[in-house]
Amino acid sequence: LPALLLAAGALGKPTARQERARPAAQHEDKPGFQYDHEAFLGKEEARSFDQLSPEESRERLRKIVDRIDDNKDGYLTTEELKTWIKRVQKRYIYENVAKVWKDYDLNKDNKIAWEEYKQATYGYYL
Repeated sequence: LPALLLAAGALGKPTARQERARPAAQHEDKPGFQYDHEAFLGKEEARSFDQLSPEESRERLRKIVDRIDDNKDGYLTTEELKTWIKRVQKRYIYENVAKVWKDYDLNKDNKIAWEEYKQATYGYYL
C-alpha cells in the first residue's frame, strides 16, 4: 500500500511534498502487496488493475486518490484512507452477499429459511 500511495501521490495534485517524492516501482509483488492492493481497491477492482498497463494504472489510481481526498487539499490523511478502505470492504461484503443469496434462497421468496440454509450448505451430506 505505501508503494501504491507513493505512486499515486507522485502523480496527483502538485504540492511541495510531492516534488520530494520518489516514484515507486511499478507493479512489484512484495509480501503483503496483493492484500494491500485488494484492501485499497477491492478484490474485483484489484483484478482489473492487474490487467492494465503501468500508464493506465497510474491514471486510474490518480482518479481514485482524488475520490479519497474528501477535503480536496491534495493530501491523503490517515482518516481519509481508513474511511476509503472501510467503504471498499463494505461494498465487497454487500456484493458478496448479493452473489451468494440466490444460492441459499432456493424458493426465491427473498428470505432464507433454516431448511433452505441447511440444504444449500449441507445438502448432499443430509
